[in-house]
Amino acid sequence: MKLADLKGKTVGVCVSGGLDSKTICCVLQDAGVKVKAFSANVGQPDEKDINDIKKKMAPTGVDTTIVDVTKEMADICFETVKCQAMYDGGYWNSTGIARAVTVQALLPVMKKAGCTVLVHGATGRGNDQMRFERYTNVLDPKFGVYAPWRDSDLLKLFPGRTEMVAFLAKRGITAFVGTKKKYSTDANLAGLSHEAEDLESMETSMRIVKPTMGVWPEKAPNKVEKVTLSFVKGRCVAVNGKKMSPLEVMLEMNKVGGRNGIGMKHALENRIIGTKSRGVYEAPGMEVLSWGLKYIYEGIMDRRSTLLFQQLSKLVSDQIYDGRWFDPATQAARAAIQVWADKATADVTLGLYKGNIFFESLKGLKATIYNEADSSMEASNGLNPHSSQGFAEIQSVEAKMLAKSGQIVAK
Repeated sequence: MKLADLKGKTVGVCVSGGLDSKTICCVLQDAGVKVKAFSANVGQPDEKDINDIKKKMAPTGVDTTIVDVTKEMADICFETVKCQAMYDGGYWNSTGIARAVTVQALLPVMKKAGCTVLVHGATGRGNDQMRFERYTNVLDPKFGVYAPWRDSDLLKLFPGRTEMVAFLAKRGITAFVGTKKKYSTDANLAGLSHEAEDLESMETSMRIVKPTMGVWPEKAPNKVEKVTLSFVKGRCVAVNGKKMSPLEVMLEMNKVGGRNGIGMKHALENRIIGTKSRGVYEAPGMEVLSWGLKYIYEGIMDRRSTLLFQQLSKLVSDQIYDGRWFDPATQAARAAIQVWADKATADVTLGLYKGNIFFESLKGLKATIYNEADSSMEASNGLNPHSSQGFAEIQSVEAKMLAKSGQIVAK
């Protein structure tokens, strides 16, 4: 879809209040397009007042509607933790999680406002362009999508930020390029992703990032902070004995994990479009919750369950990254994971210390398959050691035949 195709139509622009958002809205209006702006409150910790976006967009003459999806964000965070769905490098794909929630929430509001096309400002080199487009396609196939920064005409007009500033200045809208940032940031309740600019060089330390949700480990307290998480069917329902909603849990654990330097990750990830991207991520709450649930899962899963769970977990992670949260494969994998989650009810206590998470205790796990007597090295009423003799002899038959047949090569 090109700019000329939008003339006379009503479009909904996803805005952040920045230079790109203002430029896109003005360009669309100049082209005879009726523009309405929308933004989702996804619990951005770097946004002091979400309503500031309205004030920033006001000079363009476009009204901005803000939709609160913080509860939905908390829910998808819980579901992602339940699946232990971390992407390349073992990090929480907070941006990918938020796009599913954002598009699902904004589309109905845009349609109610008379919009027929969703406009996003994602770059033509990244992942978000694919996520915005795919989620729009699967949730409403008849709804159009326009990507300004894939439109060759706009790319010629605005090869950089300087041209955008000059364009807006002619309309009496003040905007500044400012000093070059060391990196760009995308934030929501799940966490923050930092990339681009100075981080594009592999010779630059990840530590140029200034954490927003917490601190680097060396600046964390010099003592272990214990926290008890109560899980019911794979979802945390209380912290230190206090019952909380998913949103309250996320806010509390972001605070607790953040101050202890938890959840700072680095990844040289594989993008949807086939290129590599370097990112620094912070997700303290997701990290703490996931370790709590991990220890519970370890108590209820046998070897084959663990293997299958790991495969399903990776599938869900890849689906989130690729913008496929609502796909049948994702839903099927989540349904399978729920079989184990249904048994994941227990209280787990963790020790947090300078970026580390220690196991302290696990109580009330009725579905555990761990038996102290069976695994004890001391005399107990558990597994009879003599019983292992027959198993060892059966194993030896195959081992000896492989050796005799010449199939074993020891180097």
